[in-house]
Amino acid sequence: MTGSPDPRADRPRPAPGLFAKARVFVRDVCTTRLDKSGFRLRLLGLAFLCVYGLIDGKLIKLGLSKEAPAGLKAAASDAVSGARPELLDRNGGVLAQDIKTMSVFAEPRRLIDKDEAVELLTAVLPDVDATDLRKRLGSRKGFVWVKRGVTDKQQQEVFRLGLPGVGFLPENKRIYPNGPVGAHVLGFTNTDNQGIAGIEKWVDNQGLGDLKGAGFDVTPQDLKPISLSLDTKATFAVRDELLKGMARFHPQAASGAIMDVNTGEMIAYVSLPDYDPNNPVDALKPDHINRLNVGTYEMGSTFKAISIAMALELNKVTLKSTVDTTGNLRYGRATIHDYEKINRPQTIPEVFIHSSNIGTAKMVMMVGVDGHKTFLRKMGELTRLQTELPETASPQIPPHWGVLNSMTIAFGQGLNVTPLQAIMAVGALANGGYLITPTFLKRDGDARDEAKRVVRPEVSEDLRYLMRLNATLGSAKKANVPGYFAGGKTGTADKLINGHYAKNRVNTTFMSVVPADHPKYLFFVMMEDPQAAEGTYGFHTAAWNSGDVCGKIMERVAPLLNLPPNLNLPTDPFPAVAKLGIGMDTVLR
Repeated sequence: MTGSPDPRADRPRPAPGLFAKARVFVRDVCTTRLDKSGFRLRLLGLAFLCVYGLIDGKLIKLGLSKEAPAGLKAAASDAVSGARPELLDRNGGVLAQDIKTMSVFAEPRRLIDKDEAVELLTAVLPDVDATDLRKRLGSRKGFVWVKRGVTDKQQQEVFRLGLPGVGFLPENKRIYPNGPVGAHVLGFTNTDNQGIAGIEKWVDNQGLGDLKGAGFDVTPQDLKPISLSLDTKATFAVRDELLKGMARFHPQAASGAIMDVNTGEMIAYVSLPDYDPNNPVDALKPDHINRLNVGTYEMGSTFKAISIAMALELNKVTLKSTVDTTGNLRYGRATIHDYEKINRPQTIPEVFIHSSNIGTAKMVMMVGVDGHKTFLRKMGELTRLQTELPETASPQIPPHWGVLNSMTIAFGQGLNVTPLQAIMAVGALANGGYLITPTFLKRDGDARDEAKRVVRPEVSEDLRYLMRLNATLGSAKKANVPGYFAGGKTGTADKLINGHYAKNRVNTTFMSVVPADHPKYLFFVMMEDPQAAEGTYGFHTAAWNSGDVCGKIMERVAPLLNLPPNLNLPTDPFPAVAKLGIGMDTVLR
């Protein structure tokens, strides 16, 4: 039986309503988005991974870093030691340079337990004073130093403490590889790497302090090295011989220098006692001053070279003139006498090699007080000498300069100058008559073209002749080192104590020029209150101590300065003097 068809089968269906359409739309959208959800979830997860990975990486970097954040660097920039240029000797050897070091700092406001921080920090840094550190950490400052320049081991120990608010900053620390060699020229720096003395202070005075960066943007590579005039090997040798001399003659102090008379460059410069600029606390001791340009002294008979040069320059005498040195020289209540009494008229060469006080005083009297002052001022002995070294003293000039003052100043008593001033003057008498201001910077070429002439060339030759004569026949025989044709002059000055001259205490000086016919270098040695020693026959005058040490320095250092010995002496060393009919063997009567 076949059933009848459903009458609804052919009935047309009604169009879907609004609700039905909405339901279909929602279903389709959900189906589409669910189809894409896997890709989008993976993309979203990757984005979150990158962001949080960067954050975690930064946190890990900051946690493991031994350097401070950039913000703290900027805040602490004024406190961090800045970079300095290298100081080199004349041959390129390093005299001073910067190294990188780490310093420990704290931010008091970030410390959780300051007492615990003090206890832990002083345990690993035992040289830090706990009381002082507690006071600094108790301040309201945002930045304080805990310790500057810690070792690698101390840095690791502090790092392991894990104290919040305690970190590290890189700094520049000044080191001096040669220790005390050249210390008084180099000077030193403080903990902030600022120049305190010597060339280091001169560098800052040239504007280094104005450089921005304070140890972060400025590096030693950004700063041009400064070449000094010092020769490290020569300076070491001078210092070594002075130490030997001090051990033998037991002076209170000793100093020595070598100057290139044609350029004014100081090749060696030593003042003992000295100090190690790596540990400059010793520099503050009163007896560790730089005696060559801070101390002032009566230079004794070395000043006679200046006095005789003045009489020759002003045509008051010639080498063939004679001066009566019979008896003593009286002026008012004062009596001037000679250490070596000749008691007869002497030629000018005799006055020089016998170091006659009377003869020299009489030559100055020929010139007069005003002329004497004028000449000494021209020679740079009455004004403060200015060099690269900031530390320098003014000469001590008699407040009421009369005839007697000129008479005693003639032989080195009554006028106190720095040894460097005397070196400059004698250098001018040796180099042809040009006064060249000493320099501690390397100087290229001859400086005489720009220097002021103070004596005629023939006067300079006369003085070189006299100094050579003194080395062969007079008190400077210790300077007559074979092969170097040297000339020299001794100086012994009674030591002034409490306003009175001590009879048995002296300061001694010795100057020598090498070679005497065409000088290149001037050697200088000074000793304060030396004592008689074995082999000096009870004498403590300059020829026996300062002269002895200077001769040893010349013999040791001259080859280092490209002056090998030459045993063939010059045949006509002083042609102008020879024209006067005067030779090395015709001056004594």
